[in-house]
Amino acid sequence: MSSSRLVVGVDVGGTYTDVFVLDETTGNLKVAKVPSTVSDQSQGFIAGIAEGAGDFSDISTVVHGTTVGTNALLERKGAKTGIITTRGFRDVLEMRRRDRPTTWGLWGMFEPVVTRDCRLEIDERTLTDGTVRTEVDLDQVRIAARQLLSEGCTAVCIFFINGYANSHNELLAAQAVREIWPNPHVTAATEILPEIREFERCSTATLNAYLQPVVANYLEKLKKGLRNEGASADVMIVQSNGGVMNVDTAKLMPVRTALSGPAAGVIAAQRIAGAAGFNNVITCDMGGTSFDVSLISNGESALAAQTEIDFGLVVRAPMIEISTIGAGGGSIAHVDKGGLLEVGPESAGSDPGPVAYGLGNHRPTVTDANIVLGRINADRPIGGKIERLDLEAAKSAIEKEIAKPLGISAMDAAEAIIRIANAKMAGAIRLISIERGHDPKQFAAMPFGGGGSLHTGALMNEIGLAAAIVPRYPGITSAIGCVVADMRMDLVQTVNTLLDDLDFDAMRGLMDRIASDLEATLKQSEAVLTAIERQFEFDMLYLGQTHTIAVSAASDPADLTLQSLAKSFEITYLDAYGRLLEGVKMRVVNLRVAVIGKRPRLDLSGFTPPATKTTEQCLTGQRKIWHGGIEHTADVYERLDLPAGSTIEGPALAEQPDATIFIDPGLKAETDQYGNLIITRQEQSDG
Repeated sequence: MSSSRLVVGVDVGGTYTDVFVLDETTGNLKVAKVPSTVSDQSQGFIAGIAEGAGDFSDISTVVHGTTVGTNALLERKGAKTGIITTRGFRDVLEMRRRDRPTTWGLWGMFEPVVTRDCRLEIDERTLTDGTVRTEVDLDQVRIAARQLLSEGCTAVCIFFINGYANSHNELLAAQAVREIWPNPHVTAATEILPEIREFERCSTATLNAYLQPVVANYLEKLKKGLRNEGASADVMIVQSNGGVMNVDTAKLMPVRTALSGPAAGVIAAQRIAGAAGFNNVITCDMGGTSFDVSLISNGESALAAQTEIDFGLVVRAPMIEISTIGAGGGSIAHVDKGGLLEVGPESAGSDPGPVAYGLGNHRPTVTDANIVLGRINADRPIGGKIERLDLEAAKSAIEKEIAKPLGISAMDAAEAIIRIANAKMAGAIRLISIERGHDPKQFAAMPFGGGGSLHTGALMNEIGLAAAIVPRYPGITSAIGCVVADMRMDLVQTVNTLLDDLDFDAMRGLMDRIASDLEATLKQSEAVLTAIERQFEFDMLYLGQTHTIAVSAASDPADLTLQSLAKSFEITYLDAYGRLLEGVKMRVVNLRVAVIGKRPRLDLSGFTPPATKTTEQCLTGQRKIWHGGIEHTADVYERLDLPAGSTIEGPALAEQPDATIFIDPGLKAETDQYGNLIITRQEQSDG
């Protein structure tokens, strides 16, 4: 019997399923990349583990970054859901904040995920101070639940107005519904988000119910598939906040997986860049459909309290701040009616994919342009989905669809496609850096995903970034993030009182009680934890303001005092706005508690490249490429064989099974001790 103990990270994307395997016994690492199975992602999940891990009985833990919840929201393919709510409030979900799909126009349609006939009202009322004015009528609740079942609903959300102030009525109703509901897909809003702001609470809880059957069924398929292969592994799911949770928690709170996959990539980038000596990083995750960017400042990723997954689909839960645009390898290029070249947001996806795949698409994509420009080797496509890419078909499509309408050559047209895609990516980076007060010159880019490292040099030059760090396995980075992520549970509780009126003895007790409950949930998992940390924050503002700021508090509730909290608020407010409002009272709106279960650290020395070859021995040939309107001869290297300390000067290409790295003319790349390629400008590094 094998003595191996394998921890497996699996990230399922739209095109490929990526797998990272760590043998905790030997420290050995292995990666795999297989085509995703769009119709049933669990099939690609099992196939990827089979290729990466081999013997399923050796697997102790599987950590999964999933897009099932995200896709269900974006494609409106969740379960048929009902809402039972307070009389007079059935339209909270549809009224939203009175925003518009088209910001500068008066048109646009919005359809909530729950139709109006499935939003039922009953008699009950809780006041803003928590007083129950009208006890919930449980007979009405049961009648409403049976009506929703007769309408074909498989999930239900109970949302009562002001439930955050007192959950009594809401929890009684949820209990009554659960007694007659034929499955566990019953969500009480205060169990998901006991926080002030009624639309956000309603939206988050409803989307949770909407996703429950979809995500639960998918996770059951995964567990069954693993059991059928002989695995008894503990399965955990990456949350949108960058932590992981067990499967049972994920079934109850699937809304917390809304940005699961992209969040895993940011966590991996944070660890890898930190070890390489870079604390200020902008992550650039380029897949087949999208380009996701996030900012890491002083070694910490930014968490947003609220995220809009799509127009009107608001999730108020801690999520890593990630900005997404439609600029992936499969983004389609076209000439619009005005004669202007556009790239995206429409994508060829994984099926049929780029023209060069030969699967039926005839419109050129960003990947096709990179092939025509010589930056992607047509004889060595990544991922194993296609044996050979059709260079001539890609060139012909660009000639027909782009070059002829614009009156330029096919090579110029291909480069124009790349320039426009780069400009869109640069815009996304500026949005999270310059427009938030960060100087890009103080940041390094970390490109990953299948296509990110093809555009690194252009983004460095376009924005003025200091450097770039290409991780050892760019195409597998999100799967690595699954393995390095800690366990995490969050809860928010509305306080809504003036700081001067806050009962600090009661607050310290509440902080300790919530943290202890979250710790108990963490310990239900079989995961090995080396330590458990508590984090406390308060959402605060000045009296009369609308928007809060997050104020950190001591990790020990016993250290919380009026003076310490007031000082923390002033420091945070001054840093954000540059001035204080002297004489204005402070208000405490919410308490936020996070409990983090530290998992064993991944030893990044396992990424250290072998010293079996010299840099010259890793040179596999040369290839003609097109850059800046002229043809260049680029050296081509076998990236994974490059020893630490080796240097490559652009123009050059470094190829590996999961990605291709393009080092532009005027740049150079050096391999560090962890196998990262550190890209800098030649004049700076030589100067």
